[in-house]
Amino acid sequence: MKDRYALITVDTEALPKRAPHDHVNRLMWGRHEKGTAGIAEMCSIGDEFNAKHVFFVDLCGAYSSLDETREVVRWLDAQGQDVQLHTHPEYLPAGFWEDHGLDRLPQYMNQYADDARAEFVIRHFGKMISDVTGKPLRAFRAGSFRWNASTIRALKAANIPLSFNNSMCAVHAGQCPYSEPTNHPYIWSNGVIEVPTTEKKILPKVGKDEWWARLTYPESSYFKFRPWWGKLLLDTFSGSPSFAVFLLHSWSLLYWDENGFGSFRDDQRLEGYRKLMARLTKDYDVITTADFLDLHAQGKIATTHEVDLALAEITAPASGGPAC
Repeated sequence: MKDRYALITVDTEALPKRAPHDHVNRLMWGRHEKGTAGIAEMCSIGDEFNAKHVFFVDLCGAYSSLDETREVVRWLDAQGQDVQLHTHPEYLPAGFWEDHGLDRLPQYMNQYADDARAEFVIRHFGKMISDVTGKPLRAFRAGSFRWNASTIRALKAANIPLSFNNSMCAVHAGQCPYSEPTNHPYIWSNGVIEVPTTEKKILPKVGKDEWWARLTYPESSYFKFRPWWGKLLLDTFSGSPSFAVFLLHSWSLLYWDENGFGSFRDDQRLEGYRKLMARLTKDYDVITTADFLDLHAQGKIATTHEVDLALAEITAPASGGPAC
């Protein structure tokens, strides 16, 4: 064992504005006229290095294609991948909320002031995944990191032990009310373990406020990267952090066309990802959420401190904000 651990998390989603049609096929499977670069290719590259991904699957964004998304869950589970819950309830149709006797507002999870609403979303869509995999959920990440204290209480109520929601980038974007400026796991005061997405603080300079860069592949279309992002990534690894959480998406191996749609251009991102995995697995044990819980129980991955959940309560009207 290397005593350095990394989780490669993949937000697996098919949001309406990112493809003209056939959203699950294009944005999860990555199948396009000129080639394919999606979840199957990620899994294949990971398997070359004996590494499994954590796929956070959203069943809300392409709600009209639930059967297709369930098939994604089924296939990933059959491949031995780690399938956990991701939700973008802001894209659910009005009829969904009416069918369950609920108001369609508030739209975003970071706006939920009602614990019952957060718990409903997590239990409802979590059950859809568990019904396919036959396994209890271990982890949750809110869509675009839109969450608050109600989310964490809902995880406790639903017996989901891990939250992957901490992000200073999301705080700066107004997508969540609070996050700890840390890359180390910590524990909320209600017992839920928080597993932060690895980020690096970029100090302010003249004409530019402080910002946070995420450890991801490739450069996020949501974020203004600098030409030295490659160097930043290198520095992150050369600093040898003992724990790292990558953020990817099911469409991370695609490119964005002139219409803002995900599309296949060439194999360069596939090959770049293979090189990244080769380098990563030399220095880190790539683990799943089940591995994380086992290592935590053994004391090999420690939570650094406890955080009062009251800090994440809504204190003012929250903004949905652009995705970070």
